[in-house]
Amino acid sequence: MNPTAEFRNLISLFPEGDELFGGAEYIPAVLTPEPYKRLLVHDRHMTVAMEEFHRSPVVVKVLDRKLEGNIYSRKILLKRSDDGAVVQFAVMRFDLDMVLPAVRDEILSERTPLGRILINYNVFRFVDLGAIFRVTAGPVFGRLCGCAMGEVTYGRLATIFCNQHPAVDLLEAAAPLEWPS
Repeated sequence: MNPTAEFRNLISLFPEGDELFGGAEYIPAVLTPEPYKRLLVHDRHMTVAMEEFHRSPVVVKVLDRKLEGNIYSRKILLKRSDDGAVVQFAVMRFDLDMVLPAVRDEILSERTPLGRILINYNVFRFVDLGAIFRVTAGPVFGRLCGCAMGEVTYGRLATIFCNQHPAVDLLEAAAPLEWPS
C-alpha cells in the first residue's frame, strides 16, 4: 500500500484525525535525523525502544478505541512511568484472530503496552518497518504531547506479523525531543 494513503487511513480511524498533524512527509529511512533514527528505524517494538531511550518503563494511556468484529483499533499515548511525560503517540489496528484468547484478553484490558504483551506471552512476531514520516504537530497532537503547533517530529508506519501473519498496522510518532547538536 502507498505509505501516505496508509498514514491517512490510520489517522482517520478516530475523530480529530485530520487535526493530529499539520503535515506529514514521507522520507527515506536513511535520512531520518538522530535521535529519531535510533527511536524509529528498526524492527523492534517501540515499547522497548522508548524504554531504552528514556531510561524508564513506559505505561499506556488509551485515548480512544473501537472493536469491530475481531478488529481492535486504539489511539494511545506511551508515557514514562517515572514522571508521566508523553514519549509517543500511536494508532494501531489489530486483527485479534492472530493471537490466542489470553493475549487477546490482555490487549483488550488496556493496562499494558502492546509490545510488552507480545513479548511477555512470547508471541512469535516480526516488526516490519514500512515507512518513516517527518510530521508537524497539529492542534490535537500538540495538546496530547505538550508541544507547540508546527513543531517537527518523526513517526513511522509498521506492521507486526504474529505467527507469520500480518496482525497489526501501526502509526507511531515520537513526541518532539530536545537533542544537543
